[in-house]
Amino acid sequence: MSQTADVRLPSLLTAATPQRMIALVVVLAIALFGIPAILSTFWMKIMFEMAAYSLVTLGLGLLVGRVGIYSLCQIPLVAAGAWFSLRVHFLFDESVPFPILLLITGVLTGVLGIIIGLPALRLSGLYLALVTLMAAGAITLLLVSVKFPNGGGGFWGFDTRSASGFNSVPRPGIATGDIAFYRYTVVVVALMFLLAAWHIAGKPGRAWASLRQAEVTAISAGVNTTLYKLWAFALSAAIAGVAGGIIAAGNGVTTNQFPVEQSILLLAVVLLGGAYSLWGAIVAAFFLRVFPQLLDKQLGLPVELLTVLFGVGVLFTLMLQPKGVVQDLTNLGRLIGVKTGMIKPPVAPVVASAAVETAPVAEQVPS
Repeated sequence: MSQTADVRLPSLLTAATPQRMIALVVVLAIALFGIPAILSTFWMKIMFEMAAYSLVTLGLGLLVGRVGIYSLCQIPLVAAGAWFSLRVHFLFDESVPFPILLLITGVLTGVLGIIIGLPALRLSGLYLALVTLMAAGAITLLLVSVKFPNGGGGFWGFDTRSASGFNSVPRPGIATGDIAFYRYTVVVVALMFLLAAWHIAGKPGRAWASLRQAEVTAISAGVNTTLYKLWAFALSAAIAGVAGGIIAAGNGVTTNQFPVEQSILLLAVVLLGGAYSLWGAIVAAFFLRVFPQLLDKQLGLPVELLTVLFGVGVLFTLMLQPKGVVQDLTNLGRLIGVKTGMIKPPVAPVVASAAVETAPVAEQVPS
């Protein structure tokens, strides 16, 4: 069997060491209580967007890092999730509880993801990326044509007498305020990350790993490639749909809020953050929503500079660090932990040099 480069794919469950669990609890505590205590109203809005879009980067990271499928349809799926949440909300006379609304939105968007994933059964690589990009254009054109539902009759639910292009879903009763809904979003995001980690640690994750390494080998091993490819598309789309429902309730949505070209930028930040790690989705969401504001508000640099920076970052990632920025952050955290004594330094393996020196020459040189 030929040896190939092994890229380990860690998850929140498969490597649940005490140190990692402590780090997870600390991150959640900072996100829930530390950040709202120190940031202004403007930056809390940006942090909410980062939390919501971490689901979008998570869904694309599952396809790219776990299955090896490159999709350019994630942003329009977010728009579709927002449309589904608004349509269900108005269809049932605003009586659906918000958690149930998110669940229905995720299921409907997952079905749409299965339809988009059908070409993946026959195509791969650049051809599949182009097909998903065309599907993204079709979804965007459709949503712009029919606009987002605003309570009107019919299937599309849009009332032409309404001049407003802004629509939103009411927030849950326990999280009507901005900070409360931000914390609500963080909890939902944590649950979705655990759902993704559960998939990765189980049978779907093993099937996706075999598909990513070699589809022919996976088929010979008895993996149902049709099932698990569509499963990956459905899960990725469902996560994006939940993000769309959250955005519709958090800041509201408009018809031109989700342009197709953002899908290319999304793929760039996912590769830059780290597609092979669930933590990389959070780093990618930081690059997508927070980093542009830091350039604009804090440094006074033009936002257009992002295109250059992300291009250089992706080149660096592809050539020198395939695991993304999250791997550099992991190495830095491990170094700090070793220096402070929180982490034991790795022990180098003992080489049996004496046995090698006394071994016959004929045994040292393979035949």
